[in-house]
Amino acid sequence: MEDQAHPTDPTAGPDHEQRWAELADLVLIISREIQFRRYTDERAVHLSQSEGMVMRYLKRDPAAPPSRIADATGLQRTNLSTVLRGLEQKGFIERRAHSGDGRGVTVHSTERGRSNTTLVRQEWAATISEAADHDTEHLDAALTLLRAVENGLTRTRPQNRASGPATQR
Repeated sequence: MEDQAHPTDPTAGPDHEQRWAELADLVLIISREIQFRRYTDERAVHLSQSEGMVMRYLKRDPAAPPSRIADATGLQRTNLSTVLRGLEQKGFIERRAHSGDGRGVTVHSTERGRSNTTLVRQEWAATISEAADHDTEHLDAALTLLRAVENGLTRTRPQNRASGPATQR
């Protein structure tokens, strides 16, 4: 995605640094705005950020052991256990034994969990589309860039999560 007014070389100077910082700010603001809104469909169940991350992961990997979910979402195992318990109580997931001795488990979305994920994604799509006046001209380019950013951040995630997320200083 070449912007003619601004070369794509990330070392081209402070202008690029400012634009990347602006992108980060906008992503955080948009994420927060989405979280502020309540769903128009009364069947949609609001989830915490961690619960939503787990449900999104299960959409891609429908029979995952907790260790793989923790690695993929960046959640610590102790926190993941609490999140899974909450999702189980809501009827959104179930744990199934997968080994012969019954010690290993996989986590699966229930029909209720899958339905809620679909419903919530439809609500988000409508909200974001309306906010952008249904303009799709740069949508594919935005998706490509944001996927690259997500993949890069996930790939380079610090392995020591004990220190927690970065905070603004």
